[in-house]
Amino acid sequence: MNYTKYTRQYFPAPSKNTSWVEKNYIENPPIWCSVDLRDGNQSLIIPMSLEEKLEFFKLLVKIGFKEIEVGFPAASETEYNFLRTLIEKNLIPDDVTVQVLTQSREHIIKKTFESLKGAKNAIVHLYNSTSVAQREQVFKKSKEEIIAIAVQGAELFNKYKEELGVNYTFEYSPESFTGTEPEFALEICNAVLDVWKPTPENKVIINLPVTVQVSMPHVYANQVQYMNDNLKYRENVIISLHPHNDRGCAVADAEMGVLAGGDRVEGTLFGNGERTGNVDIVTMALNMFSQGIDPKLDFSDMPSVTELYEKVTRMHVYERTPYAGKLVFAAFSGSHQDAIAKGMKWREDHTCRYWTVPYLPIDPEDVGRAYETDVIRINSQSGKGGIGYLLEHNFGYSIPLAMRETVGYTVKGVSDHTHKELSPDEVHEVFKEKFVNINTPVEIVDYHFVRTADRMKAIVTLDKNGEHLDISGIGNGRLDAVSNALKRYLDIDYSNLTYTEHALTAGSSSAAVTYVSITFPDGKVSWGVGVHDDIIAASINALVSAINRNLNKK
Repeated sequence: MNYTKYTRQYFPAPSKNTSWVEKNYIENPPIWCSVDLRDGNQSLIIPMSLEEKLEFFKLLVKIGFKEIEVGFPAASETEYNFLRTLIEKNLIPDDVTVQVLTQSREHIIKKTFESLKGAKNAIVHLYNSTSVAQREQVFKKSKEEIIAIAVQGAELFNKYKEELGVNYTFEYSPESFTGTEPEFALEICNAVLDVWKPTPENKVIINLPVTVQVSMPHVYANQVQYMNDNLKYRENVIISLHPHNDRGCAVADAEMGVLAGGDRVEGTLFGNGERTGNVDIVTMALNMFSQGIDPKLDFSDMPSVTELYEKVTRMHVYERTPYAGKLVFAAFSGSHQDAIAKGMKWREDHTCRYWTVPYLPIDPEDVGRAYETDVIRINSQSGKGGIGYLLEHNFGYSIPLAMRETVGYTVKGVSDHTHKELSPDEVHEVFKEKFVNINTPVEIVDYHFVRTADRMKAIVTLDKNGEHLDISGIGNGRLDAVSNALKRYLDIDYSNLTYTEHALTAGSSSAAVTYVSITFPDGKVSWGVGVHDDIIAASINALVSAINRNLNKK
C-alpha cells in the first residue's frame, strides 16, 4: 500500500483558542435540521417516491424536528413537486421550517424562491465550493472570483426576498469547508454577512460543512472555534455544522463542533448520506440523552422509526448501530448477562435516581426495546445468570443460585449442538424438557399419607417401565417419607435433599413450583423441578424429576 501518495489536505486554524476542550459535555441540544430528504435521498440507490417522501416527512415532524431540508427544488421536477405538495396540502406545521438548497446561479435562485410561494417559514440555503482542490481543479478560479460568486448569490437573495415580500431565513455554506484555508473561509463568510447584514430579528445561518472528512475531530473543532471567534455579526449568526463520515468520526466532529461554538447540526437518521454518510442524529441525540440532557427529539419508539426508515429508503439499520440496532442491547456473554441481571436486581432492591446498570448505557425501554427479547440473548456463550434472569422475568421461575450452573450448561449445550441462538420460548422448552415433571423411567401414579405418632408414612403407587407397584416409606415429613420409599424400592442412595418453593405467578390460584436437589455417593448432584397446583404434588414431582434425571444419565 503506497501511503506516500497521500498527504494532509486540511489547514489547521490559526487561532490558539482551544477553550472548548475544557468542556466535558454538551449542556444544551443544538438546533437540529434533518437533511434526510435531500442529502439522504440523493444517496439512495432508488430515491424515494413522492408518497415515500411525504411519509418520511411526517415521521420527522413526529420525532420533533423543527427544521427539515426538503430538497433542491430547482434541480428536478420531483423535488419541486414535493415542496409544492407540502405547501399546497398544508402539511407543514406552523412550528416547522422547511429548508431548500440552491447554488449561486440567478435562474436557479429565482426558481427556488418561486417554489416557496405560500410557505410560512423557510430557510433558503446558498452554497458554493471554496476548497483549494475545488478552486484549482473544478472551477479554475481565484479566491476573489470565488468570493464574487458567493456575494452575487447573496445579493440575489436580497433581491428576491424584497420582490416577493417574504421574510425567510438565509443560510450560507462554504462547501468543502474542511479543505479550505480557515482565513479564506472566514473572509468569504464575512463577505456574505456584509450583504445580508443579520439582525436579532433576522438572523443568518453560517453552515460549516465537513463535506469530506479529512482531519481528526479536534482539528475541525478548532476550525469552528476560529470561525466562532472571528465572524462578523456573531450575536446574530447561527453557526451550523454539517459533518460527513468519511473517517468514521461524524458524531465526534459534531459533538466537538458544538462544544467549540456550533449552534445547529444538520444530519440524518442513522447517518444515511453520500459515501459513508452524514452525522447520525439518532446517535448524537441519544448520546446527550444518556448523560441527562433532553435532546428535544423523541426516539421513544425506535423500532417504529427504524421500520419506516428501512421501508422508504430500502436501507438497512446495521445490527450494531448505536441505540437503534437490533443487537446493541443484547448480551450473549455469560459475564455480561450476570452483571446485567445483578444490576437489574439492584434496581429492584434500591431506590435508584439514576440509571447505572452495567453494560447498558441507557434503559432499553426508553427507546421502545424489551428486556425479554432484546437484552438477554441466549447462545453457547451465555451464562447461568442471563439464563436464570430470562426464565425468571419471562416465565416466573426463580431458580436457586446453586441450580443455575446446571441449567446454564444444559441450555448452552442445546445451543451449541444446534449452532444457533435460542429464543426465550426455546429456552423455556429446554428447561421444561430437561428439568420439569420428568416422569420416565419412574412415574408416581398415586400416593396418600398416614401419620403415626410423630412420623409420616407414605403409601405410593408408582409405575416403572410399565410395571405398577405399591411401596411405602416413613419419614419426618411427607417428602421425606416418599424419598425413603423410593430409595428402598429403586435401591439407590442419595443424601442432602434440598428443597425450595414459590408460586409460579402472582395470585392464590397460581401453580406452585418446587426445586429439589439430591447428592449421590460419588458427589454428583441432580436437580429436579416440579410444577403443580398442589404444593405437595409439586415437591414430589421435583424429587422424582431429580431421580429420573440421574437414572436417565446412567
